[in-house]
Amino acid sequence: MQWLRDMWTKEGPGIPKDAPAKTGLALFADILAREWWEMVKLNILFLLVSLLVVTLPAALAAMARVSVALVEDRNTYLLRDFTEAFQRYFLRATAWGLVLAGALAIGVHAIVTYAAGARDNLMLAAPLAIALVATAFLAVTACHLTVLMVMRDLPALRLLRLAALASIVRPLPALAALAFNAALWLAHILFYPVSVFMPATFNFSLGMFAVAFGVHRTAVMVLDLPPHRKPHAPNAS
Repeated sequence: MQWLRDMWTKEGPGIPKDAPAKTGLALFADILAREWWEMVKLNILFLLVSLLVVTLPAALAAMARVSVALVEDRNTYLLRDFTEAFQRYFLRATAWGLVLAGALAIGVHAIVTYAAGARDNLMLAAPLAIALVATAFLAVTACHLTVLMVMRDLPALRLLRLAALASIVRPLPALAALAFNAALWLAHILFYPVSVFMPATFNFSLGMFAVAFGVHRTAVMVLDLPPHRKPHAPNAS
């Protein structure tokens, strides 16, 4: 049974100390190629823990914590790190999850309502545009807030303020990460039933990794963390 225990407890592969630094999509692809099996296991853990639904926000936070560690090339012990993060962020993640889910639901409802009315009344195009921008900004803020929450323990108001600041300063990487997530689920729909196993194997973990990778640089900037926390500075294995 040693192999089964090692599958969940051993640390992942590192980066050779003489490897040239990579950035952008090249770094994203490099981490993905190196850590794909960890992401599959992370996806399974997330699904198992989220079965009760009420545990979903904390499971997302735990997955974000592991994803940030992968981005920063820190040693990860998947089961231990996920479990510790789940317990540590359960209350905070649940509270923020309820608030953000409610706000996003209101935004989506406003978009649908104004879009239906704008067909007959062009005056509603303006509030429709406002609702679209506000909902997109809220989604970007949610991405930054989730990553910031697992990178630093902060009071709620300061966490929200930093997440909003990060969303104003560099919104495009978060939007790109959200677009990547949308593409993953669109591919699942378009190629169904061939893609039936995508959600069970990597959709959730890969999507969260994309979010963590996209917003990490901005999170480091607003938190004023040291340079070694940046993803383009690989550690020696």
